[in-house]
Amino acid sequence: MAYWLMKSEPDELSITDLQKLGQARWDGVRNYQARNFVRAMAVGDEFFFYHSSCPEPGIAGIGKIIQAAYPDPTALDNKSHYFDAKATQEKNRWSAIDVAFVETFPKVLNLGYLKQQTALEQMPLVQKGSRLSVMPVTAEQWAAVLALR
Repeated sequence: MAYWLMKSEPDELSITDLQKLGQARWDGVRNYQARNFVRAMAVGDEFFFYHSSCPEPGIAGIGKIIQAAYPDPTALDNKSHYFDAKATQEKNRWSAIDVAFVETFPKVLNLGYLKQQTALEQMPLVQKGSRLSVMPVTAEQWAAVLALR
């Protein structure tokens, strides 16, 4: 099993939304490196659900992958914010996955707090200039974050 961190704006999909829904499609990834990470995910992998672009950005809980990568349908929907005019049914360069709710943390582990943790100093999330919406997390980093909840 691999571990990941995935970012979502809470007004689009929050950990609370995922908890209510039970599962959801994770789509709209429009960065090639992040897309490649999505394609590397396997059913059963777990991820930290990170709230971004909000008053309190941070890790809000845990989800798991329940469906491996498939062509992202939002790339073909001209009414979607994630529409890609170059994408076709035959050649869709973007991928989506299905995720399920696992756990909400008692409090959001905010980015400033995470940056103070020595055990996380190599985590891409806390690196200066790291803006990817999907990134790998090592087993050691995963355990260190779990110890903070």
